[in-house]
Parts: sequence; structure tokens; C-alpha cells
Amino acid sequence: MGMEIETRLSDQLARYLDLATSQAKLTAANMANIDTPGYRAVGMDFEAEMREAMDGVDRGRPPRPVHIKAEDGLVARPDGNNVSMDREGLNLAEAQLQFKTGVALLRQEYQRVLDAIRADSK
Repeated sequence: MGMEIETRLSDQLARYLDLATSQAKLTAANMANIDTPGYRAVGMDFEAEMREAMDGVDRGRPPRPVHIKAEDGLVARPDGNNVSMDREGLNLAEAQLQFKTGVALLRQEYQRVLDAIRADSK
């Protein structure tokens, strides 16, 4: 059984990574439905979800499901599908960058905590 090291920042970063993963999943679902007649692209307001997640960490609440919404203002093709591969490709690249950033920050936070533990044990 391993030791669990949690800080407020690590909890915040974990929620950030969950949101980046959710964004990537929504984007993948949109891409998978590019040829589905009548399919409407879905997404989430990352900033609003992040604010809610940070408030949840501060109040000690467990993570809640992401609020998924239909993407407005997109041009629909004659079959009613409004997925744009260009838009989804950009969304996926952004989600990947967010995830990589979150992982790097989480690594730094764990290293900071481990360094503090080592310094305290000397």
C-alpha cells in the first residue's frame, strides 16, 4: 500500500486533468460522428467548469459531472450535421496541450512535496 500525498494544488490539478480529459472525449465523440446525419456537436465551457471545480476543491466537495452543452453558431450541412473537423482538430490539440500542462504541473507539485519531506527528515 503506497503513501498518498495530497495538497490543495494537487487536488486542483487532478480536477484540471479530469476536465482536459472530458474535453478530449467530447471532441472525439464529435469527430466520430462527422458522418452521422443530424448529429449536433457538443462541448463544454472549460473556464466555467474549471471555476466550479476549484470551488469544489475549496469546499471539499467531490467532483461533479461535467455540464455538456450543444455547440451554438456552427454551420450545419444539408444533412443537419454541424461537426467541423477543422474546429474539432483545434479543440483536440488544445485539450492535449491542457493535459500535458496539467501533468507537468502535477509532477512539479509532487516533487516539491517530496523535496519538503526529504528536507524535513534530515
